[in-house]
Amino acid sequence: MQVNILEAKTNLSNLIRLIETGKEETIIIARYGKPVVKMVVYKDAPVSRRIGVAKGKLQSPVDIDKYNDEVAALFGGME
Repeated sequence: MQVNILEAKTNLSNLIRLIETGKEETIIIARYGKPVVKMVVYKDAPVSRRIGVAKGKLQSPVDIDKYNDEVAALFGGME
């Protein structure tokens, strides 16, 4: 993806987010249509993703489904 300097200044946060999430591997910033800067993810940067951010950090009880029937009954039953 290539953007001009004004677009990069206006949308810097969004461009960084594209790189962080892996939607874009490289973003080129151009002046007068000529590439001058290449944005890439920093190799040691932590990956920020909203979905799955707590994966492996939480544990659910073994009997988590123990009261499913009672809860369903409270909401009109399972039909």
